Amino acid sequence: MLNQVVIVGRLTADPEVIKTESGKKKTTVCVAIPRSYKNPEGIYESDFIRCILWNGVASSTSEYCHKGDIVGIKGRLQSSSYEKAGEVKYVTDVIAEKVTFLSNKKADE
Repeated sequence: MLNQVVIVGRLTADPEVIKTESGKKKTTVCVAIPRSYKNPEGIYESDFIRCILWNGVASSTSEYCHKGDIVGIKGRLQSSSYEKAGEVKYVTDVIAEKVTFLSNKKADE
């Protein structure tokens, strides 16, 4: 079996590191990825993918990356569920193993 995903897109916000109760560093980022086709109104839509980064990957990403920067993320998919107001909600995240800094917003301008 194989569970591997590679995405490339722009960060929608500045990454911020938090420390968990066990002392691990964690960052949750959202990556915007434009689709390769237009919708019926002639607009390119985007997908917004939530990615979870741990420890060293989290620290270096928060130090060197900012909103609008293009990143490549290699990782695995992880699904989970929780209950809210009596209804079960399902969530799928990318758990990052490696983040590659491809360009920053300032260099693109």
